[in-house]
Amino acid sequence: MEDTLKKCGKQCKDKKRKMSLKNLFFRESREQEASRAVEIINIIIIIAIIFAIFDFAFGRLEYNYMWKETIIDYRYKFIKGFFITVAISFFSLFCSLIIGTLMAIGQRVTFLPVYYFSKFYVEFIRGTPLIVQIYLFFYVIGTAFNIGDRYIMGILIMASFSGAYVAEIIRSGIESIGASQLETAKALAFTPFQTYRYIILPQVIKRITPPLAGQFASLIKDSSLLSIIAVNEFTKNVQEVDSLTFAPVENYFILAVGYLVLTYPVSHYSKYLERKFSYES
Repeated sequence: MEDTLKKCGKQCKDKKRKMSLKNLFFRESREQEASRAVEIINIIIIIAIIFAIFDFAFGRLEYNYMWKETIIDYRYKFIKGFFITVAISFFSLFCSLIIGTLMAIGQRVTFLPVYYFSKFYVEFIRGTPLIVQIYLFFYVIGTAFNIGDRYIMGILIMASFSGAYVAEIIRSGIESIGASQLETAKALAFTPFQTYRYIILPQVIKRITPPLAGQFASLIKDSSLLSIIAVNEFTKNVQEVDSLTFAPVENYFILAVGYLVLTYPVSHYSKYLERKFSYES
């Protein structure tokens, strides 16, 4: 009889524990759904307010919209320019990361010619306007080396421009690691590779991811300046359509949405990487 009562008591406790866990799970699930619903409602409200403001502003101007004459009739030109911008941005981002890493390492070496070249490169690029660099690299350096392809030169120009900023981001990330951690690595007989692999890189990646994402997003937007050397990227094609349709609101609205579509995934993915490499320092 006593054993039976103990078994019944144990079963009751197990049922209560399972019920409490189930209730906790459903409560958390309901809270997540409620917070997601609130977030969606707030986004919809903000979008509605923004559209209302712009509609009011252009309504005061008595502006006649011509969406059909722009989006529908010239959709192929928009799509072509958009994907050219995607290609230029992708290769520029990849090359700028390589250039920036090399220049950041160059500023930390003891071989003076490499050190001073890296410093001069970073200071020159960061100290001059991008539009000046585009003219200089395309008409002077490109002509000197017989590089006539505007798209290849566009990629090289944007990679060189962004590479200087990436170099400074990486350099500052490496120098932000405390000296005590490097001394601890030496005391543990870590090789330089092990020090970078297990101590420096995990922390540096976390610290430089947000500024790198910002720089990459800026590079995508700055690629619009390549239109001045007749690279048929997104901005150039939109300008050509605008010269034909005389509908600046519709055309530049498409341009703004297109660049937002390109830059938002970069920002979103950087937040994912930041959470993934979130270590206590």
